[in-house]
This record gives sequence, C-alpha cells and structure tokens, in this order.
Amino acid sequence: MNRSTISLFGVTAALAAVTGVAVLTGAGAPEPARADTAASLPVERSALTCPSPSGSDFATTTYTAFTPKGDAAAGSSAGTAGLLPVGGTAKTKAVAPLSEPGKPVTATTGKSDAPALIGTADGKLAPGWTVQQTTVIDAGPARGVLGAACTQPDSEFWFPGASTSADRQDYVHLTNPDDTSAVVDLELYDKNGTLTTETGDGITVPPQSSVPVLLSTLTTDKAEDLTLHVTARTGRVGASVLASTAKAGGDWLTPSADPADSVVLPGIPADATDVRLIAYATSDDDADLKVQLLTTTGAITPAGHETVHIKSGMTTAVDLADITKGEAGSLVLTPTATQGAAPVVAALRITRGKGADQETAFLPATAKITDRATAADNRAKGSTLSLTAPTAAATVRITSSAGTGGGTPVTKTVTLKAGTTTALTPAAPTGGKGAFAVTVEAVSGGPVYASRMLELPQDGVPMFTIQTLPDDRSLVAVPKTEEDLSILNR
Repeated sequence: MNRSTISLFGVTAALAAVTGVAVLTGAGAPEPARADTAASLPVERSALTCPSPSGSDFATTTYTAFTPKGDAAAGSSAGTAGLLPVGGTAKTKAVAPLSEPGKPVTATTGKSDAPALIGTADGKLAPGWTVQQTTVIDAGPARGVLGAACTQPDSEFWFPGASTSADRQDYVHLTNPDDTSAVVDLELYDKNGTLTTETGDGITVPPQSSVPVLLSTLTTDKAEDLTLHVTARTGRVGASVLASTAKAGGDWLTPSADPADSVVLPGIPADATDVRLIAYATSDDDADLKVQLLTTTGAITPAGHETVHIKSGMTTAVDLADITKGEAGSLVLTPTATQGAAPVVAALRITRGKGADQETAFLPATAKITDRATAADNRAKGSTLSLTAPTAAATVRITSSAGTGGGTPVTKTVTLKAGTTTALTPAAPTGGKGAFAVTVEAVSGGPVYASRMLELPQDGVPMFTIQTLPDDRSLVAVPKTEEDLSILNR
C-alpha cells in the first residue's frame, strides 16, 4: 500500500491512538495503541428499573434513592438521578430525584395501580446509585413486606425459587428501559427438567414499558419448586418475580448471581422456622455440592444434608427446616470434587413465624463485594446487616449515611473471622431522622458476601424482607493507552 494512502482501518486506528478510545481488533491486526494496566474509573451513567409494586388496595410503597459519597468521574461536578413512570414524558415529575451524594431521598405512594419506574443517573450521582423499593401490605391475604433493590437491565436472569403451585401466585415483571422493543423468552425447569410452555417464547416488551406475566399461565403443571430462566433475544430488560402466597405473605424474588461452581447465600435469620434450598445446574453436567452453614462461631454441616446432588437441567429442592437453630448463618455450597465442578444458581425460601402468623422472604445467591455495596432503605429499628467471609478473614468499613431528615454519618470498621457470619444492627446516623443508607466497603482480606434484612412486624406477624448486597459496580476498568502514531506508516 502506498504510504500516502491511509485505509479506513488506519484512520480508525489513528483516531483511537490520539483520543485514547479502546478499539477491539481481530487476530493478527495491528494494535492502535500500547495498552498498560487497566485503571478503575467511576462510571458516568447508571440505569435502573423498578417493577410495579403491588395491586393491593392496602399497600404503601416507599422508594429510597441513594448515591454514596466518593470519587466521581473526571469533570463530573454535576449530575442528575431520578426515576420516571413507564411511558412518562420529559415533563413528568421524577420520583425520588437526588441532588447530592451521601444523603438518601424518599418518595411514597399508596396507589394500587402505581406503575413500574425507569431511571438513570449520571455525573457524580452515577457511581453506586441504588434505589430500594419497599412495599407494606397491612391487610388482606397478601399482607406482608415486599422489598427489592431496583435492578440493572440485562439480557439474562435466573430465578431459582419460582413456583406454579396452587397456593402461589408468581408474576415475572419485565421492564424495558430503552426506546426499542425487547423480545424475551421464558423457560421453566422443575425436578424433571424443562416444562412445556406454549406462550413463554417471543414475549414482546414495548419500548419504555413493563409487562407482568403470571407463571401459572405458561404451563398446566403445578410445581412447588421451579427455576425460571429469562433471556432477551433482542434488547434488554429488568426482571423480578413477585411471589405471593395465600397464608404466608410473600416477597420479591430477585435474580440469583451468575452461575458458578460455588455459591454463597448470606444472612439466614436466627429465628427462621423453615428454610428451603432451591438450586439448578445450568450446564450439561450434574453438580455435587458440599453444604455448610457458616454461623457466628464457625462452620457446621447440617445433619442429613451434608451434600446435595443437582442433576443437569433439573431443579432440586431441599427442605432444611429450622437449620439455624437460633443462630444467624449463611449457606455455602462448594464442589465436593476439585475436578469437573458444574455451575449452579440457587436461592433460599425463608419462613419466619408459625401458623397464621407466618411471613416469607427469599435469599438468592449473591456475588462478593469487590469494592462497595449499599442497602438504601434502613430504619432505626428493624435493620440487620449480615456479613460472611467464607474462606479467609476480612475487614470491611460500614458507613451509615445521613438520614432523610438530616444527621451525621457514622462509620465503623469490622473484622470478620474466616468461615463465620457476623450479624449486626447498623448504627443510625448521629442526630438524624428518617431512613438511611448503609454502605459496606471491602478493606482487606478474603472475599465478603452480604445481605440486609428489614423487619417491619405488625399485629404479631414477623413481616420482613431480605436484600443481598452485591458489588455496586460503580467502577469500570479502562485500559491505559499511549499514543503510537507510527500506525500511520504501516
């Protein structure tokens, strides 16, 4: 090629070298710039979807939004963060808009037809932006607390713990935040494998809208324990399952962490009266897993449930009864063999109370806290933070933010012993009132997994909800580059 003629590829590479924009190249193609170790930089934009909260006339829903204080992206001295109802316009008033990091904002609705919400945060409010949706239904057959952290849109979700049994009503809510339609497939797996679904394929979710799908309408099978697999053929969605029972309340079932050969389910309440494990092997291989409960004093193996065998493509359920025996704990599943471990997804269905005074919540497997995680809605009474360090001792920094009614943040450092679970009540902000956020930062040591339980008891019913605290993904790896204009001569 004549050196005075620059190909389209050469121009692209040269621009990349000058501007520092990373370009993916094919095998054998010249690199446009010399890359050094990737740097972790704050994200500049975050997106969340919140499902329609409840159809009950007895429901009150509170949205709590929060962004932790920290380093914003370069040049991000300003920022916006807020949620809009699906189908809203530019003139629609935002729900729980933030104006500054470090202070939570709440909004409340009692409407039975409250819509799903779609939101974005940018600038200094984007890194770690978290929104908690908490609904209290104080009467009727669905009474209870329904809690969920609003989800980041994606193309794939796993929900072990779903059900089509006669005493359950499970709706999967699919929310499309984008300006083009999304096409979604729903697959159900029971103890025998794939269930035939006539209407689960090719569900269209229009732009800026939310579609609820009752799982029992997808199949004639009445299965107590199912795994739901949500995949978007085109576009992306936020997805959550609203699971309700006739006698034991209900809660949001949020997605399990990505399939892995070892999973951690942190924060089983000390007074759990029944715990049921639901797991699914996502690959072509069966999974054989060791079962351990990490208590406040160490690891124990549940009698009669030392291991669990999960057949490929099938949902396995194990009734662990009152496994905690009055001591808070976390369930850890690890491969029994070092070779040939198979990835799984898992969740726990947890019951507190007895007889007519029962309440149900779900605890899915969660990812470790790489840098930081936040639970946005905490109260002066009723919040319990559970932290587990399954493999090695670790140190974390816990910060309770200012409250919605002011106050001064409180920070403490906690050391976690290897193989244990630490359950604690986060300190309320000094002199503050209202809801506050709790942020957990990994300081040193081994991996840490966390969840937060919020108790709002009423009329003798131990109403509660549990949210896991995966990393908030406020940082993104950006390769370091330097100019290499010699590409123009190649």
